[in-house]
Amino acid sequence: MRVITGTARGRKLTALEGDSVRPTSDMVKEAIFSIIQFDIEGAMVLDLFSGTGQLGIEAVSRGAKECRFVDSSADSLRCTRDNIAACGFNGKCTVTQADSIDFLRQVRITFDIALLDPPYNKGILEKALPLLVPHMSERGIIVCEHERELTLSDEIGAFRKAKTYRYGKIGLTVYRIPDSE
Repeated sequence: MRVITGTARGRKLTALEGDSVRPTSDMVKEAIFSIIQFDIEGAMVLDLFSGTGQLGIEAVSRGAKECRFVDSSADSLRCTRDNIAACGFNGKCTVTQADSIDFLRQVRITFDIALLDPPYNKGILEKALPLLVPHMSERGIIVCEHERELTLSDEIGAFRKAKTYRYGKIGLTVYRIPDSE
C-alpha cells in the first residue's frame, strides 16, 4: 500500500494484520482520485471509516487543505496516526475515535469531500449517508466504496447519484449536487 501521487508520492503506508481492515486496492484508489481529481485542491475532506487512513492521506498528498479521519477502532487509528506522521501531514490531519453514526450526529464541520468505505454487508452506508448530507458543502462530493451488489439510493437530500462504477467485487457510488457537476 502506497501513496499514488502528490507531495507524499511513493510513500509506503502500513496496514493492520488480519481481516479487521480491508485496505482499498491501488486500482480502486486510482479510480476514486481520477473521479475527484479537480475537486481536491483546498478541500476539507472527511475519511469516514478511515482504517489505515490511506484515502484521506492520498487526498492531502494531492492538495486537500485538511482531512478529518474517523474510525471506531483504536488499532486502526494508531495505524492512521503512524501513516500521517510518516507522510509529514500532522498539521493537516485530525484523528477522531468514534462510531460513524455518533460522529455524524455531533460534528459541526462542513466537508467538501467525504470518502466512505465502511465494513461491507452491514447496512452502514444507508444509515450514514442521510446524516452526512447536512455536513456537506454546496460543492460537496460523496464517494462510497461498497460491495459490488449493493445499490444505493438515487437521491440523498440535495445530492444525486452521479454514477456507480464497478471494479471486480467492489462498487463505487459518487454523489454530487446536480448544479455542481
